[in-house]
Amino acid sequence: MATQNNAINLASLIDQAVTVKLAGGRELEGKLKGYDQLLNLVLDEAEERLRDPQDMSKMSSEVRKMGLIVCRGPSVMVVCPSAGTESIENPFA
Repeated sequence: MATQNNAINLASLIDQAVTVKLAGGRELEGKLKGYDQLLNLVLDEAEERLRDPQDMSKMSSEVRKMGLIVCRGPSVMVVCPSAGTESIENPFA
C-alpha cells in the first residue's frame, strides 16, 4: 500500500525537498525542516519560483533564493515532495 503524505504525515518529508504552493499563487521549493499542527512550515534553502511578468498565469525559469523561511499555515495550500513530480500543460487553457 502506498504511503500518504498529508498534513498528518508530514514527518515522512522532514529533510526532503518539498514544493509548497501558497494562497495568491506563490510557489516555493526547499527542504522541510519542521512544521506544527497549524501547518506552519520551516523551509531551508528555499527558493521562490517567479512568474512570467508578461503572463502571470505562467511560471518563468527564474528563481529567487530565500534561504531559511517560515511559511504561515493559513496561506499553505499544497505541500508535496519535489522528487518524482513534474509540471504539465493546463488542459483547460
